[in-house]
Amino acid sequence: MLKIKISIAAVIIMTLFSFNTNAQVDIYRSSGGEIIFAGSDVRFNDVDVNSNMRFTLFLHIQQWANFDLNNTFGFLAGGSLRNIGFIVEDLYQNVGFSDIDDTNPNWNKNTKIKRRSYALGFPVGIKIGDFDKNYFFYAGAQYEWMFHYKQKQFLDGNKTKYTEWTSDRVNPWNPSFFAGMQFPGGFNLKFRYYMKDFLNTDFRGYDFGQEVDYSNFQSTGIWYISIGIMLNNKQIKKMMDSQSFEKTAYR
Repeated sequence: MLKIKISIAAVIIMTLFSFNTNAQVDIYRSSGGEIIFAGSDVRFNDVDVNSNMRFTLFLHIQQWANFDLNNTFGFLAGGSLRNIGFIVEDLYQNVGFSDIDDTNPNWNKNTKIKRRSYALGFPVGIKIGDFDKNYFFYAGAQYEWMFHYKQKQFLDGNKTKYTEWTSDRVNPWNPSFFAGMQFPGGFNLKFRYYMKDFLNTDFRGYDFGQEVDYSNFQSTGIWYISIGIMLNNKQIKKMMDSQSFEKTAYR
């Protein structure tokens, strides 16, 4: 892993020096948020578990530091906070419990389980396009730290939930690749794919009072498409100053 990080840093440094060193790099920040439509690939005990699209509005915020080498090529790095996870809705015996059979009172009952974690992300990427018009393609990689986990079960009209900080139930660090388009006016469209499973297959314990062994999950992969807003911080300041001026003018 260290060799990979060193190689990525070397590529970035060589790319920077490949440009005219006399050129001035335009450095600025941009901020925004997103609405996430997440899908998942969940497989438990060799059964493809039915999973629902997960729609989330809260809480997704991100900030980039932009390094524009010219008007068409640049780099980005930054930080983010987002809420990611997946939803399964299937028969009780298919949603992740161990050591149950048809004598279990919940056997063949429709059961929904929502699992999510808040995550801090650290992206790096490249940008290609027309930066003056705020119209460009971007792509990169990111590590996310899963620091607060929550799960909910819906069964027989009852809801049971459990939360935990730095939970062993999830892989604490999850890398992802992303690609997207930034459009004039701030509109942003993105696709992200997580490289590791969401759940930690080494976990053994109890969920909702029932024994679980996460090694029985062959897959808990996540991907998502998001739509959002990403604005240059200078644009945000201008908008706020304009609003302040209008309020003052009408007094």
